[in-house]
Amino acid sequence: MYDMKFYTSMPSDLAPYFNEALESYRMEFAAGHLGKAWKHLENAHIIGQRYPYSHSSVHWKMLLFGIRIKSKKEIIGQIPRLVFGGVKSFVGKVPLGNPGGANVPALKSFPIEKSLQEIFKKSGVNL
Repeated sequence: MYDMKFYTSMPSDLAPYFNEALESYRMEFAAGHLGKAWKHLENAHIIGQRYPYSHSSVHWKMLLFGIRIKSKKEIIGQIPRLVFGGVKSFVGKVPLGNPGGANVPALKSFPIEKSLQEIFKKSGVNL
């Protein structure tokens, strides 16, 4: 976990990458490519987890994904993440690199893939 300055909205240089990940999620899900769709949601979570609205919106989408695929584990796992994720972002305490799914501990940090590191770098966001 890391401490950071208080942020409420995503920097404008980072937002297009977040939106692209969500659009890729929608396209892959619509095509029935559930694994690829989920990966895009995880990427959106990592990109947006510092920002309360973005963080919460990804957890909402993850909850809906769990409902659509009828995964009790994901549904149950997303409820506390949805309730507390935005709050953790609001106070600047989120686990860096956490992909956000119920298959990983909610408070554990993870290494960030190089492709996502490049997105943060291009956007001027320090990790």
